[in-house]
Amino acid sequence: ILHTVAFSLKHPKDSAEEKNFLQAGLALAKLPMVQNFRIYRQVGEKSDFDFGVAMEFSSDEAYQAYNEHPIHREFVETIWLPEVSRFLELDYVAYDVA
Repeated sequence: ILHTVAFSLKHPKDSAEEKNFLQAGLALAKLPMVQNFRIYRQVGEKSDFDFGVAMEFSSDEAYQAYNEHPIHREFVETIWLPEVSRFLELDYVAYDVA
């Protein structure tokens, strides 16, 4: 599963609060079920979100364990919800069109 989230923060661009938020998000990369964690800054003109985050999970069970992990839940409740102004979450699995 490729888990992606596009988001914007309530903080001014390049502010200390923005940097602190992004650094706090790095804690999620250390969870054992998370693979290939990346944070991206939006540069395209077709979206007005400011950032993206992407990570991979080897199975649905790993993804569910991530969603239920206390570190993830605490991040969402104490940092994500108060500091994110809006977001779009998209989750993908590989699709063989052949």
